[in-house]
Amino acid sequence: MPWEVTSVMERRIKFVLQAILKETNFSQLCLSFGISRSAGYRWLWRYTETGSVGSLMDRSRRPHHSPKRVSAEIEQRVLDERRRYHWGARKLRELLLRQGLDVKTATINRILKRHGMITEKQRCYTASRRFERTNPNELWQMDFKGEFAMTLGKCYPLTIVDDHSRFGLGIFALTHPQGKLVQRCLIETFDRYGLPEAMLMDHGAPWWSTTNGYGLTTLSVWLIKQNIRLLWSGIGHPQTQGKVERFHRTLKEDLRHLPKPETLHDWQKAFDQFRHRYNHIRPHEALAMDVPADHYTSSRRSYSTELAPWEYPEGAIIKRLNPQGCLYYKGRYYFVCEALGHEWI
Repeated sequence: MPWEVTSVMERRIKFVLQAILKETNFSQLCLSFGISRSAGYRWLWRYTETGSVGSLMDRSRRPHHSPKRVSAEIEQRVLDERRRYHWGARKLRELLLRQGLDVKTATINRILKRHGMITEKQRCYTASRRFERTNPNELWQMDFKGEFAMTLGKCYPLTIVDDHSRFGLGIFALTHPQGKLVQRCLIETFDRYGLPEAMLMDHGAPWWSTTNGYGLTTLSVWLIKQNIRLLWSGIGHPQTQGKVERFHRTLKEDLRHLPKPETLHDWQKAFDQFRHRYNHIRPHEALAMDVPADHYTSSRRSYSTELAPWEYPEGAIIKRLNPQGCLYYKGRYYFVCEALGHEWI
């Protein structure tokens, strides 16, 4: 018998016909078809009960009654929240708990799969190890989130995130990654939340320069004058800025489900709405499903436009650099750093 080249349905029909003829011992017949006696009796019983070969088709194993299945109303609520926020099961469970509905994570996953709202590509896995500062404002991370095309020009989003709480301190829609524009955004952020102890950034403009041996720019010098310690991520290692990079990924995923803004004003509106959701609504797994706003408090260090002069050891020779950042000493000019022009060093 060419068993391998026949379909399952054909094999079952042949088995039943031969079993009815009783020309072969039933046990031997089952053995020749490679099935157990119980399976053979099941197929024979189905056919004799109905008299139709259609009864030999596989039947659904779905139970006739599922007493523990959630109601249609709760299932619809899960689908509505999924369409609204596009979150996974763990975050949706936390959101439903706030609304007084206790739906298990596995149940939410089954609902999403049943309605084709989750794929293998969308699955995320919890980080095995995390690093964070002990308190808010010990470290802020700052970076640009690439660029977004507009009807006229491009939008460059500047993002600032608190390392401890993941709180989004600001997302600013800029027309260009210029130092003066970034400084204006930082002043607004400092006025609202105070000063951090340190800031972490990458080796990019406008806070890093390759024209001097210190990497200083006018912006970074201004930050140092605010008594903020500057830290730099490893070159080619964006994971050093893991908090802001993860913030960017969440921002990108959120914006993917919204109509594309076409003006700078529209982009800023979209960023403001996202920041509110991120800080006050979206559960964060690294915060035990709390929201960042629950873990953030403003800094006690207030921003001031009156900057104290730098202090040097007693007896040090102090000279003022010219506008080009050069030091005149003993009849000669020495280049120090253009970002330190007019400064006393």
